[in-house]
Amino acid sequence: MSAIELSRVTKRFGDVTAVRHLDLEVPEGEVYGFLGPNGAGKSTTINLLLDFVRPTSGSVTVLGLDAREDSVAVRRRTGVLPEGFDVYGRLTGRQHVEFAIESKAADDEPDAVLERVGIADAADRRAGGYSKGMRQRLALGMALVGKPDLLVLDEPSTGLDPNGAREMRTIVREEHERGATVFFSSHILGQVEAVCDRVGILRDGQLVAEDTVEGLRDAVGTEARLRVTVDRVADGVLDAVREVEGVSAATADGDRLVVTCVDAAKTGVLGAIEAAGVTVSDFETEEASLEDLFMAYTADEAAPEPGEAAEA
Repeated sequence: MSAIELSRVTKRFGDVTAVRHLDLEVPEGEVYGFLGPNGAGKSTTINLLLDFVRPTSGSVTVLGLDAREDSVAVRRRTGVLPEGFDVYGRLTGRQHVEFAIESKAADDEPDAVLERVGIADAADRRAGGYSKGMRQRLALGMALVGKPDLLVLDEPSTGLDPNGAREMRTIVREEHERGATVFFSSHILGQVEAVCDRVGILRDGQLVAEDTVEGLRDAVGTEARLRVTVDRVADGVLDAVREVEGVSAATADGDRLVVTCVDAAKTGVLGAIEAAGVTVSDFETEEASLEDLFMAYTADEAAPEPGEAAEA
């Protein structure tokens, strides 16, 4: 069964169309990365899932329930870390978690929740004195209450230091292993790449790409960087490499050649190096990052048309 399903959803605010004929399906148990530039419609889509706004047309189903007709039931089974979450300054961290437990009729232990997100030592401090990172940890803890079937995480790394971001990724993996579905929106693309099974990229309210990160690489044909360790950089070897079809750049860096090329050119690059009388002792490939792919799909001059991207 699908945990999330949007069918031909359009949402207009006056003359502005935030989401346009959006079809989106996330199977149960998947970690789905939801990306897009500012103004693409990500927040509107999340608000549609939670029935904070309602579609102008189309249908929204969450956990097999109509997001509009069964919104209370959906929220009871959903943990949400919203972007821009703020605390009740006079309440302690423990009181925040107790409120979440009561509202979901859950049986979690508040201290265990706070321990899991790394702020147990601040349980009895008023949350108004928390740092931004601590507030984000508190919001994540509240989202985890009740072992939700669906976690909606909107910019979950905001305010977190590298250790906090790593701990957040660990929690996402643990929830995935438990069987939860995670809908993960973030502008920190490395975080998304590290935890997500699939990625969807939204542009101008439309889904322009959806696949695994590897599948997006293959569809876009983004170049990789090949680093080749050699015994010496002989005269003419760089020129020979640059002549290989699919190579866009080649430079020397000490005892290594750094070659930017499409994936299919790698074998030809190594052959050209050896044909130039140079011995290859090792090589490694640095694949295009999710950031590279994101730019390929969202830059005005490079983005494919929505219909073409959907087929990709």
